[in-house]
Amino acid sequence: MTDTRETELVRTFVTLADSLVAGYDTIGLLQTLVDHSTNLFDAVAAGILLGTDDTHLEVVASTSEESRLVGLMQLHASEGPCVEAVTTGRVVSVESRREMLSRWPVFAYAAGDSGFLSVHAIPLRLRNTTIGSLNLFRDHEGALNETDAIAAQALADVATITVLHERIVQDSALVQEQLQRALDSRVVIEQAKGVVSHTHHLDMDAAYRLIRHHARSTQTPLPEIASAIVDGSLALEKSAPSR
Repeated sequence: MTDTRETELVRTFVTLADSLVAGYDTIGLLQTLVDHSTNLFDAVAAGILLGTDDTHLEVVASTSEESRLVGLMQLHASEGPCVEAVTTGRVVSVESRREMLSRWPVFAYAAGDSGFLSVHAIPLRLRNTTIGSLNLFRDHEGALNETDAIAAQALADVATITVLHERIVQDSALVQEQLQRALDSRVVIEQAKGVVSHTHHLDMDAAYRLIRHHARSTQTPLPEIASAIVDGSLALEKSAPSR
């Protein structure tokens, strides 16, 4: 890992650690994780599945519409490396398209159509509790090297601790409530993406970048911006960075 990547890795850990305060934005935290993961681990896209249990999962963060749709496809088909990482609590690394075809044919075709030739899914876990997976999509075949695997799992572990915070040792109902809020927020964000896409004639990725840009520039939680867009109290101007 180069000095530049080491610096970015440290910054990512610091960002995750800074979220250990009351009132942090769970979706924003997870989006930051997937954004940094693409650069850190040589992936063309990344996404996160999250759920209150392994039968109630949602795509809550992604770097592209393609990775979001591949995640949704796995949930609908109940198969794929990302789902398996959640159900087993173990890293699932698929190094080639041939391996994908032999294990999950439906997933393999969807991944191939999106240009993904290898996938590496890292569980979001704390002790015996697994709440989701961090998923890395690559446009080339090959293994996730040991150094990257350790770093990715460490980031996933810190993200899990941040999401659950101290509530994991408190009433389990509070944990379920927090996770459900994150899932509900994602539904509103998807609705907002649709509104912005329609009103500004943008694709869904560009619409999401515009929403995130406004949230960051105003230092407002992403779900709050999304709700305002959906209820019509906020209209965004069409000005945002390309990425």
